[in-house]
Formats: sequence, structure tokens, C-alpha cells
Amino acid sequence: MFEAILNGLSGLGAGVAHLHVSNLVMIAVGGVLLYLAIKKDVEPLLLVPIGFGAILVNIPLANLMGEGGFLRTLYNMGIANELFPLLIFIGIGAMTDFGPLLENPKIFLLGAAGQFGIFLTIGLALLFGFDKLDAVTIGVIGACDGPTAIFVASRYAPHLLAAVSVAAYSYMSLVPIIQPPIMRLLTTEKERAINMTERAKKTNPVSKNARIIFPIMVTIFGGLVAPQGLPLIATIMLGNLMRECGVVSRLTKATENEIANVVTLFLGISIGATMNGVAFLTSQTLMILLFGFVAICLDTVCGVLFGKLMCFTTGGRVNPLIGAAGISAYPMAARVAQKEGLKYNPSNYLLMHAVGANTGGQIGSVMAAAIMLSVLKGMGIIP
Repeated sequence: MFEAILNGLSGLGAGVAHLHVSNLVMIAVGGVLLYLAIKKDVEPLLLVPIGFGAILVNIPLANLMGEGGFLRTLYNMGIANELFPLLIFIGIGAMTDFGPLLENPKIFLLGAAGQFGIFLTIGLALLFGFDKLDAVTIGVIGACDGPTAIFVASRYAPHLLAAVSVAAYSYMSLVPIIQPPIMRLLTTEKERAINMTERAKKTNPVSKNARIIFPIMVTIFGGLVAPQGLPLIATIMLGNLMRECGVVSRLTKATENEIANVVTLFLGISIGATMNGVAFLTSQTLMILLFGFVAICLDTVCGVLFGKLMCFTTGGRVNPLIGAAGISAYPMAARVAQKEGLKYNPSNYLLMHAVGANTGGQIGSVMAAAIMLSVLKGMGIIP
């Protein structure tokens, strides 16, 4: 009996002997993510569980990602079957107001233009030797939409999930740093000072019926055009329909709060669980982080350039800064456009127009992913 106890005690600390240098690095990375979330308030709702999950999965012999392990159970429950990102999308739809977009529909074009960087990055990734599915997954980072990136990666490139997820959420939090230099580089001071305040005052409110019909029509149209992406389109529009119809307030509040919070927790831990040092610390991961940065920069460039085109065609009535808001980082990108506009014209009011472009970018990123997946389906690359 005593000998058995001694043998059992000898197992204590066995994890230390099996620590690989890559595990130590990723434990440190997990610590950095926790620091950014707790001390710098950088996407804390996701980076806290991601950082903690990264630490857990890099502790040897715990076997948390083994069959039946705690982290493996969470991963199978919501990442392997894409459930978590889709539930998040219902919450996003419930929290999104498409009113500013419906009040000025042509602003949706900025949301579409803001997705061109995705397609340009896909071409770049293909040139560097990534296969088609991996290239599409990397390009989607440029949508600045974490749930979309996770959905595509978990379904078609699970080996890239950790790198894609970290890149998507990290760059989304860095939008206020990444975008302003590009916006200033591509616009003149005169363009940045264009006043859209009077235009905002003349905007007509959207009827409740239009707000209800919009998510239904987008779902039908999107599903017919790009059926492979219907789960993405349908969930965000379901959430928005619940918000606008006004008869399921309990469900709307639940998707915005309790369900979104629980799923965000499980989603973050599951993503962190994929950050095992041996698999994560590769040259491929660095390439993905680089291409993700390029994608977001190109999205901003395309959005601003299209904003300049709209400025020209409308005789100088559109401030091209709002083009930078045509990505899915809602409402952060809209606030960046407003802040930059105020620097050059203190009486300017770009926020409502930028929010319209931003919600257009929210829809545009989902549609872009849906179109790409449907094209791959048509090519026979995915089942």
C-alpha cells in the first residue's frame, strides 16, 4: 500500500518533464492575451476565454483536447459543427439596426466595396501556395467579422481555426489604429472636411413594415444567390427580424444577452483550445497573420476609393471617409470615420452615414463569404 502511494506521488509534477518550448511560448501568448483583455480592454469578452483556453491546452498530460476531454467536448459541441458562430450571429442581428442603411440605400455600395480586399487577398494567398479552401479562409479575415471567419474556418479549414480566429479578433480591435493612416493617405483635406450634416437632417425615417420585410427579403435573395452561405445570412437576419417585429422581446433579449454571453464564453475557450504550441507556432501561422492584416488594409483602401468615386459622382456631397466604415467591425469602424471627420470639420456629422456603410459591411461580409463558398461548391471543391 505504501509503495503504491509512493508510485502515485511520483506522478506529481510529471507535466513539467513533458513541457515543450512551444508550450511555454503559447502559455506566454495566453498570458499576453489576458493582459490585453484585462488591462487594455481589448475585446475582453473573447480574449479572456481565448487566452485562458490557450494556457489550458498547453499544459502537458492533462489531455483536455483528447477524446472525452473538457475542451474537446466544447469544441465538438459548437465549433466542429459551426453551432457557436451561428448562435453569435443571431445575437449580432438582434443588436444591429439596419435603419440608417435603409434610409440611404446607396450607402450599401460602400459595404460591398469594402469586401474587395477579401477577394484580392485570396488571390495573393493562392500565389503564395495556399490551396483554395485555405486561401478563402484567410481572405475572410478581411471581413473584420470574427463569427464569419470562425464559421468558414471550422467547416473548411479547421487546421487554420486558431490562427484565423486570433487574427480576425485582434485586427478587429485594432481598426482604430489601422484605418486612420490609410484614410488620410487616400483623401485630401478638402474631401475629409465635406459636411454631410444637412443631408442627415433630411433623411426620411424607415417604416416598421420596411424594417420587418428587409431581413426576410435578404434571406430569400441571399439564399437563392449563394445557398452555401445561407446559415450565415439566415441567422443574422433572424436576429434582426426578432428585433424589428417587436413581438418576441423575450427572445430578442435572450439572444442579445444570456445566449450571446454563454456562447461567447464557450466559443472563446474552444478557440483557445486549438492553440497548442506544436501546431500553432509555424511559419504558416505567421503568413496567416500577415495576410489577415493585408486583407483589412485592402478592404479599407477599396472602401475609401469607392467613397471618393461617390464623392465625385454626387458633386462633392459624399465624404469619402465613410467608405472606410464599409467593413463588418460594427460599430467601431463607423466611430472611426466620425472621429476622423471631426478633426477636419468640427461641425461635421458623419456617424449616421458611416453606420449605414457599416451595417452594409455587416451584410456584405456575410454575402461575400456565402458567394465564395457557393463558387467553391460549383467548382466541386467542397461537397
